[in-house]
Amino acid sequence: MLRGMNFFGDRLEDDIREYASRLSRRMKKRGRVELLPLANCLDDLATEQSEDGIKCLGAALDTAEVVKGIPAEACRLRCQFYLAVFGDPHAAAAVASETASMAMRDFNESRGPRMLWRALAWSMLSRTLFSSRYVGTFQVPPHSLFRMLMNNEAEFESAILHARLTDELTNKEASAKKAPRDGDIEDLLEDEAETKPAPKASVVVIPSIGNATTSEGKRVLGEFQEFVQRELPLPAGSDLSIPRTQLVSEFPWVASLADDILNRLVGRGHAYVGPTILVGSPGCGKTRFARRLIEELGVPYELVPCGGLSDSAIGGTARRWSSGEPSLAIMAVRRHECAGPAIILDEIEKVGTSRQNGNVHDVLIGLLEKETSSRWFDPYVEANCDLSHLSWLMTANEVGSVSAVLKDRCRILRFPEPGPDQLPFLAPRILERLYLEAGHDPRWATPLEGFELAALASNWPGGSIRKLERLVEKLVEARERHWGRQ
Repeated sequence: MLRGMNFFGDRLEDDIREYASRLSRRMKKRGRVELLPLANCLDDLATEQSEDGIKCLGAALDTAEVVKGIPAEACRLRCQFYLAVFGDPHAAAAVASETASMAMRDFNESRGPRMLWRALAWSMLSRTLFSSRYVGTFQVPPHSLFRMLMNNEAEFESAILHARLTDELTNKEASAKKAPRDGDIEDLLEDEAETKPAPKASVVVIPSIGNATTSEGKRVLGEFQEFVQRELPLPAGSDLSIPRTQLVSEFPWVASLADDILNRLVGRGHAYVGPTILVGSPGCGKTRFARRLIEELGVPYELVPCGGLSDSAIGGTARRWSSGEPSLAIMAVRRHECAGPAIILDEIEKVGTSRQNGNVHDVLIGLLEKETSSRWFDPYVEANCDLSHLSWLMTANEVGSVSAVLKDRCRILRFPEPGPDQLPFLAPRILERLYLEAGHDPRWATPLEGFELAALASNWPGGSIRKLERLVEKLVEARERHWGRQ
């Protein structure tokens, strides 16, 4: 946990319940009378997960005798971590101290500075918690705390790396002013070659225009002249910790899913998401997550609602027809002048399944396979185009109607619903957006009060964010009516 592992089930309450249940069973097996108070505290935590319950467990650990085989120190540290997540500033300071010790051990063992950023982030967070608890009345919910922690960590990492890079550049400039000795010339040339940035990866997507001598061919050649034999750049790879921090801060209930997707990008020279279908209930946020994922990766994209698609036009139409046009992938490449844009197909299960004029699923099969997409024949361009670097991301409420061959070519990931514990996080963001859409500065929005959050909680048990949006809209309307009468 100190190194960033997710909670059991991605929820603080689930982690506490699972840990308390397991440790209680372990203590009861000992059959020691002096361990009963500890076991009782753990049983209470397994039933109700609360800050007071964690404090009671900590107090029981302090008074209990040392029993061989019981991880008392580890349990104390875990209690401190839980209390820090509940917003206890003293516990957060203790966690900062522990992570600082881990950072020192990592340095001694040449394991890198990762824990340094985390230790500084916890230290900064503890100061924020002290101010919020003893200066004001603001209480930090667990999901907001982790968002603050990751933002702090990213800022410290960026600042320290930037400072180190500045120092290195300053030292190189100072060294360059010295006249090199004859024996140093080769070393300087090697250093210059090593520091020279590598050229961006690029790909020729459209090698030629077929039948370019015909009237239709000349017209198409005129459209694509600047793209024929032209090397187009691939989306550059980036530090994945930054997109992860942003995504988890916006979608805290899907942290494990974000990690699953981003982990597959590690080590790639350019940004690329393999064919993936996000499956979840209506309104759970999967379309917005797909869009924000691609945006954070810095990949240009097209968002295509599939409700109105019923034929194979997504794969292009032959130029001989009056309705002739390139495939959706070729149009995305041309529009963004990029060899690897992303295509987001929203609600893929809603496409028509008739094969009278072709079928979307059948077209996608060829575009999702590396072997065929690298030589995709576009009926409008009439040439084999390299579309193997495009990212395909799809959403669906269910995949029962999606063809088996299409599902076989995609990773199918279950997109979780936000639970009621996400209400304090989602409701203020929705309120802020409503003010923005109305043309107001969101800073003028009066924060939601406790009774308002309670009213929302009684009507929204989790699930569809769209339903929560409608409830917040009604709450705003009620506010305005109330203020209008005053």
